[in-house]
Amino acid sequence: MIKITQKLKDQLWWLIITVDYNYSRISIADHDLTEDTLTLWLEDKQDFKNSLEECLQLDIPLKNFAKIIKAENLNSYEGQRLHPNKQFVYKTRVQINEAITWYQQDATLAEQQWAREALLKAILTQLVETEVTDKNW
Repeated sequence: MIKITQKLKDQLWWLIITVDYNYSRISIADHDLTEDTLTLWLEDKQDFKNSLEECLQLDIPLKNFAKIIKAENLNSYEGQRLHPNKQFVYKTRVQINEAITWYQQDATLAEQQWAREALLKAILTQLVETEVTDKNW
């Protein structure tokens, strides 16, 4: 679960309302990766902004981004391994690299975009599910 401040929740809800609950209209205008944070700037695809200051800025700790990469199996693939002692082959997930290292060094530009979009989807899903649960509909 990704911690989201109440102010950011309110801003995200405002964005969701402005896109008429059509989540596919929410796009990542730009991104920035620092040592401890992934910053996403969000906007409505049908209302592009002239500058990043007009977009919704979303700062996510890298450990949460890494959780999403691992949960989506983006830094691993289904493969086969040979058991070292018993000499039989078994199927397993083969990790390419640690999540953030994979994102920075191994992932293609498309894979990096998929990872950022998976993060955005997870945040929006968490927001909607927790708000519905909190309201006890």
